[in-house]
Amino acid sequence: MTSFHDLTLHECGQAFLTGETFTDEAFFHGVTTRLRDEAPVHWVEHPDVNPFFVLTKHADVLDVELHPAEFLNAPRCILGNKEADAMRDLQGHIVKSLVQMDDPEHRAHRNLTADWFLPKNLALLDTRLAELAERSIQTMIDKGGECDFAADIAMQYPLYVILAILGLPESDYPRMLRLTQELFGAEDEEFKRDDDALAGILQTVADFVAYFDGITAERKANPTGDLASVIANGIVDGQPIGHKEQLGYYIIAATAGHDTTSNAMAGGMKALLEHPDQLARLQADPSLLPLAVDEIIRWTSPVKHFMRTATVDYDIRGTTVKAGQDVLLSYWAANRDEEVFADPFTFDVGRTPNKHLAFGFGVHYCLGAMLARMELKALFGALLPRLRSVELAGTPQLTRSTFVSGVKHLPIRYEIA
Repeated sequence: MTSFHDLTLHECGQAFLTGETFTDEAFFHGVTTRLRDEAPVHWVEHPDVNPFFVLTKHADVLDVELHPAEFLNAPRCILGNKEADAMRDLQGHIVKSLVQMDDPEHRAHRNLTADWFLPKNLALLDTRLAELAERSIQTMIDKGGECDFAADIAMQYPLYVILAILGLPESDYPRMLRLTQELFGAEDEEFKRDDDALAGILQTVADFVAYFDGITAERKANPTGDLASVIANGIVDGQPIGHKEQLGYYIIAATAGHDTTSNAMAGGMKALLEHPDQLARLQADPSLLPLAVDEIIRWTSPVKHFMRTATVDYDIRGTTVKAGQDVLLSYWAANRDEEVFADPFTFDVGRTPNKHLAFGFGVHYCLGAMLARMELKALFGALLPRLRSVELAGTPQLTRSTFVSGVKHLPIRYEIA
């Protein structure tokens, strides 16, 4: 990959168009540091992609998040090529999740499951989270001192949590994991389903639809106490939830509900390995764990971007974003903003305050944010006191994706007490 030092500002903007950029942390942060310094509101054009502004400053990303009437999620909430945009404009969304909705539709659908993610209800998961943490540690022990922490532990732990909440059988978990990897890793050589990324995504979504239509039929006939039953039998504004919206709910829960957290877990372990002083500090003072969890989330920022479309002419840092133009909110870049974070490129398990934007902000703040924090605390809280030694046993690899990405392979060597 070309050194970011050699790039023009135009080329820096082009870096957002390929998942390869997100496989090299130093390159990505070099590019976005330059953009924050020299062109924080930067216009990106390419023959294959509809143009947009990319925002890399924390204040600008936050400003857009806090103005949901002026900046809509619809129609273009995720960066895609012109072909994908044209298909969406012609046919609408194949499935429609919360991230593709705006108020009042967004609020009405969010309320359907909001109670599930209240602290009093999530607290009921504490025992289950502890059990899964112990299972993860036992897996590491059984592997004899070496494992791929990303694939063997981080990808599995959140998967078991969210799919249990949905009420899916454990025998289906590997299938859900594979479909999630295909959906978010459509550019990645290891995960992609088709050389044509859009075709691969459409095939994967079709498999999700077939699977969850079966779940809906089961839960309508025999509702239980799980989240899938709530979605299958959901009533929104006095009417049964629409089919596209129902499928969107299932898919966002089954995919974003675990892949984002698993990327944070694997990236968190990588960060601790790369900063052994911080690992030792955290092991010596477990009371730092809640702060460390938020630092891991800031550091990894698993959701790399969302997009918004302006409804009015809007000034951002002296640049007018015209009505109808799109902006890309770069969370990973905003979470390294030197104006907000002291020494932003220092991994600090005691960082406070930590005003990261990894969960978004405002009305679209991540519904599962508290659950993600609980999962990270449970796993690292159980593992770190028993970890006598740990080191890299190979080269970490990151997923090639512009949307949700992180560490997909993290070979480690360790001793557990």
